[in-house]
Amino acid sequence: MVSRLRVRRWVRVVVVLLVLGCAGLALRARWQEAGAALAALSPWTVAGALAAAMAGLGAQLLAWRALLADLGSPLPLPVAARVMFVGQLGKYLPGSVWAFVAQVELARDREVPRRRGAAATVLAVAVTLVVNLLVAAVLLPLAAAEAAQRWWWVLGCVPFLLAVLHPRVVTWLLHRALRLVGRLRADADPELDRLGGRGMAAAVGWSLASWGPLGVHVWLLTAGVGGGWDSWAAATGGYALAWTLGVVAVFAPAGLGVREAVLVAALAPVLDPGSALVVAALSRLVMTAADVLWALLCLAVVRSPALPGPR
Repeated sequence: MVSRLRVRRWVRVVVVLLVLGCAGLALRARWQEAGAALAALSPWTVAGALAAAMAGLGAQLLAWRALLADLGSPLPLPVAARVMFVGQLGKYLPGSVWAFVAQVELARDREVPRRRGAAATVLAVAVTLVVNLLVAAVLLPLAAAEAAQRWWWVLGCVPFLLAVLHPRVVTWLLHRALRLVGRLRADADPELDRLGGRGMAAAVGWSLASWGPLGVHVWLLTAGVGGGWDSWAAATGGYALAWTLGVVAVFAPAGLGVREAVLVAALAPVLDPGSALVVAALSRLVMTAADVLWALLCLAVVRSPALPGPR
């Protein structure tokens, strides 16, 4: 299947249409869950939440691009955006690996070796999860006095997670993971050893920056359903933790159920459980719309490369 995707344009067109169709179905499902609540919000609130969500995803793109460049494959910003945002739509297909495979293969079209593309994607996910927990550890205790007692384990993970982000530790973990799946010889892979502190620092910086707009998106929705304009810390910290645990819970597609449960608990100081569930549904709708809009924009603006021959 991967070979056909690489050399037959009509197969790619069919796959892209299938992915867009699945993303559209996901968007429709989210609308059915939260459409009524969305219609009750101010149009400015909805527009602001969507714009903030897209800006947050844009910052995460820059984090992944910085890692890829540090590994030896710098991509122009429009090209990197097409690779990441079109590839990310694979998460709406049944199964849990399509977004990863699509992103690696789209990067391969731009002369990025598969192993390097895979390493950059895995690193980007790791950086995102660590930064998410850092954001949650800082902001949740600010939301309410009892939050520090409820989420003490998040605070306890911070020193260990910071150590994991050191380039030497990350490189060692990547080597071990690839050896376990039989994709790396006993000797070191020089491509993975290219990761340096500059690329990791840039990725962490952009991931932290992404939580400005991502926090605004969930804060606007929280305030819009009655949480008040002083709910920023609870909304941002709660969403960061919910996102992280949703990703870690691989048994739940896209964190379905896990993310909602965590967000409801985190928003308890500012919202009742029913309103918090509405915020979770609204956020999923807005983030899905942001995914689709970014992908459509990239497909419309950035030209696809000429298909290579079989490799």
